[in-house]
Amino acid sequence: MDFDFIKELEYKALDSRLKRISDRMSHDVRKFYKEFGIDVEPNWYLVFMLLKKKGEISITDIAEPLGYSHPSVVVIVKKMSENGYLNIKKDSVDKRKQIISLSPKAIEMLPQLEKIWDSCEKAILKVLAEDLGIFTYLDHIDQQLKDESFHHRFKQEYLKSSKS
Repeated sequence: MDFDFIKELEYKALDSRLKRISDRMSHDVRKFYKEFGIDVEPNWYLVFMLLKKKGEISITDIAEPLGYSHPSVVVIVKKMSENGYLNIKKDSVDKRKQIISLSPKAIEMLPQLEKIWDSCEKAILKVLAEDLGIFTYLDHIDQQLKDESFHHRFKQEYLKSSKS
């Protein structure tokens, strides 16, 4: 592709550029899983790892550390459960709350998945040419947007320009 409009727009299309990179990576991971007959989605990785580390936790306890919305975690958990990777039970104290844990199928597959994820991490390091400086920038952006939402920043700029 000779003409790359998103790249040409530079910072004005930052969200689109990041999404395009993310989509390419997710597509290729999904293609890898399919090629090796693994019924896992790329966006399940973080849930697998969090549950491996924490054991049994609620949907809220998954959503918060990942920065995901509760509804998006519900969708992921539902799909993972339908594929046999999660156990879901009602909390003994609060019956409205669901407690999520890895199923025996997930625990059995973890060594294979961890080998795959390790290979993926090595490939990412090669793409980054072992330079992890990008994470300093991403941390800065993340913190800026936590301190003051993009919505608020964007709206303020718009209102300033409307007065002129």
